[in-house]
Amino acid sequence: MSNQGKKVRAHYRGTLDDGTQFDSSYDRGEPIEFTCGAHQMIAGFDAAVMDMEVGEKKTVHIPCAEAYGERREDLVLHFPADQVPNIEQIHVGDRLFLSGPGGQPVPVTVIEVDAEGVRLDANHEMAGKDLNFDIELVEVLD
Repeated sequence: MSNQGKKVRAHYRGTLDDGTQFDSSYDRGEPIEFTCGAHQMIAGFDAAVMDMEVGEKKTVHIPCAEAYGERREDLVLHFPADQVPNIEQIHVGDRLFLSGPGGQPVPVTVIEVDAEGVRLDANHEMAGKDLNFDIELVEVLD
């Protein structure tokens, strides 16, 4: 039976191909809740849960194209120093927010700061990475 359009709760453990864990609902103690097929999750995770039954566990490999996409160099942005307020307070590794076209916040990571200005990376931190998930469907709510 399909879980399309149903609110579900699932536990998961996410790892990179080298085995490094990047996230786990088990560590937080609460499963994640989302509507299956409503694009609230990355495509590969959504697809994996679509036909699962309560209590079922599975392990899936999700290529970056079905996760956070390929890394894009056009999302690395440079702003001249004279356009950056408080540049002296900005450091490599800082997370900042720019305003997107509709005014929504767009998270970026500072990758370089010098006298010329700042370079910001607007790629998702998991872009370009294949992901692995151990998934357990805990509950179907509707």
